[in-house]
Amino acid sequence: MPVQFRDYYETLGVPKTATEDEIRTAFRKLARKHHPDVAKDKKAAEEKFKEINEAYEVLSDSEKRKKYDQLGADWNRPGGFQPPRGWGAQPPEGGFYQWGGDGGVQFEFGGTGFSDFFEAFFGGGRGRSAFGGFGGRQATAERGADVEADIMVTLEEALHGSTRTVSLRRAGSNKVENYQVKIPRGVHEGQRIRLAGQGEAGVRGGKSGDLFLRVRLAKHPDFSVEGSDLIHEVKIEPWRAVLGSELLVPTLEGKVRLKIPPGTQGGQRFRLRERGLPSTSGKRGNLYVDVQINVPKKLTEREREIWRELAKLHGG
Repeated sequence: MPVQFRDYYETLGVPKTATEDEIRTAFRKLARKHHPDVAKDKKAAEEKFKEINEAYEVLSDSEKRKKYDQLGADWNRPGGFQPPRGWGAQPPEGGFYQWGGDGGVQFEFGGTGFSDFFEAFFGGGRGRSAFGGFGGRQATAERGADVEADIMVTLEEALHGSTRTVSLRRAGSNKVENYQVKIPRGVHEGQRIRLAGQGEAGVRGGKSGDLFLRVRLAKHPDFSVEGSDLIHEVKIEPWRAVLGSELLVPTLEGKVRLKIPPGTQGGQRFRLRERGLPSTSGKRGNLYVDVQINVPKKLTEREREIWRELAKLHGG
């Protein structure tokens, strides 16, 4: 079954020659516009937000972007994109598989936040043999393969927890299996959520494998994540840094006021206690605000005079 190609450059509205900064800027602009918390049509915004996140997940990573760019120029032929045979497959002795013998994916997932295209090339979407790599084992009851996929979790979900419906369809079957998946509060990047016994059926009476969903925290336009801490970058004008100011800083629970003291330096970091994500212990991390000085590029003649006067006062 052909996999539908996704044009990530088109999704973000950038050319293939776009720089990292251009890609980051495009993502932030679109992510703020389509974030479900601010959009009127939340369902449509949610889908668009996931598409934007998926595109940024690939294009912001140099290795993934390189792999994506190597897919070739003939992706848009009739019938959808058909990947090269064996693309993304692991060595057979490792016990992993991703593609069927006809080049089709073994599993199709829904509700994870990622497309089949992403899963096939950049995600999990693999089965894992319980006995792969050992060989010479007696052909008795054999445990079924585990199934693995990625699930996109927003920072809001990581903060509060949620329940999601995830669907799975196996290759060669029209049956769609739905699972209610609990996203625990405080879930972190790379954590695997296990659904016991929901993987491949066992052989000769063996137990079924498990279904694992590997957490990928959705990129956020306002925050980056470091463990349980959130980082927010803000640019302020030089005079606000010199004289002191008050900023409205975004948090996952709304905006709060932050006082910037006189004489603030570029690169200085301020801490808002327990405004981050929950840790495994349940205690919340912090939100750190990194201040950068936004030096004006264009000045009026009057502004130049003022800066010259300041320079003279300080011996410049």
